[in-house]
Amino acid sequence: MSSEKIILGIDPGTTIMGFGLIKVINKNMELIRMDELILKKYDDHYLKLKLIFERTIHIIDTYHPDEIAIEAPFFGKNVQSMLKLGRAQGVAMAAGLSREIPITEYSPKKIKMAITGNGNASKEQVAKMLQSLLKIKELPTNLDSTDGLAAAVCHFYNGGNITSEKNYSGWGAFVKQNGNRVK
Repeated sequence: MSSEKIILGIDPGTTIMGFGLIKVINKNMELIRMDELILKKYDDHYLKLKLIFERTIHIIDTYHPDEIAIEAPFFGKNVQSMLKLGRAQGVAMAAGLSREIPITEYSPKKIKMAITGNGNASKEQVAKMLQSLLKIKELPTNLDSTDGLAAAVCHFYNGGNITSEKNYSGWGAFVKQNGNRVK
């Protein structure tokens, strides 16, 4: 009996948000689509969050992914940038949770390690490896869509065996794992 599932990978961002979808049949993966939501032209941060939510819902309702893999925000020096990135990630997660799709969060290093074998690989190295793995004819100009795709492929390689990453199957699981964040 063949097992088939679709994994949606998301690289959250408030300037460009990358998405990648793969179909896994037995132990083989194939590219369904990769795309990005360009948000640079919008000044209103709340409008950007609304667009992220709507686009994520649209992708979910169109492709019916079984699981979502999302890149966790990295810790940087600019607190405002981290806050905006965290909001973008949270809105994308809320879209998935509203459709009751299990979500797994991966650190950028874990994603890079899964794809290239090097947790410090560049975006270009990750994109080239994905191009080879999934026989992508032409890489996009912005590599945010390949970053989203990398999250999906990382999730496939991890086969659901998550140890240190966060995994949410719904609102209840999120609240249980983040009790200190809920008031």
